[in-house]
Amino acid sequence: MSGDDTETEATGVTRSLYVESPIIMATVRVVAPFVFTFGLFIMFHGADSAGGGFQGGVIVSTVILMLAIAFGVEATRDWIRPERLVAIVGIGVSVFLSIGIGTVVAGGGFLDYSAVPIYHASKYGIELVELAIGVIVSGIVAGLFFGLAVGATGEVPADSDSDERGGLL
Repeated sequence: MSGDDTETEATGVTRSLYVESPIIMATVRVVAPFVFTFGLFIMFHGADSAGGGFQGGVIVSTVILMLAIAFGVEATRDWIRPERLVAIVGIGVSVFLSIGIGTVVAGGGFLDYSAVPIYHASKYGIELVELAIGVIVSGIVAGLFFGLAVGATGEVPADSDSDERGGLL
């Protein structure tokens, strides 16, 4: 089967798994910026109270999921290539490790912000770590969504031993 959100029924008729809905598309266009902003707020708010990188990252990744539901999984996957998701996760891990190793280089332990001679180093360090964790989580959740969506669209890797439905033989 092709990777364009279509499914072939037993009768040989091809039908689309994606149904274009102007109401859903308009709603996602309006709601997505607010959901994204709320996710960032939760990420940064986690330094002072409940919330944090994991919760904020999941909320931010729901923006990608909403776009995929509204505009089609394939169109969204073409826009957010797997390489970009890997790069996003890599950037998050790099920022996290840079902050942790930076505190070790400054003479403290891993993520020991008191060793850094910057005013409010603890506050800024925690906020950067929360942001890095949020970036990692949002990239992983989006990647998992697209990985699961492959089963819905019927794309099967050519080198796998599987039947037409995508299940293993």
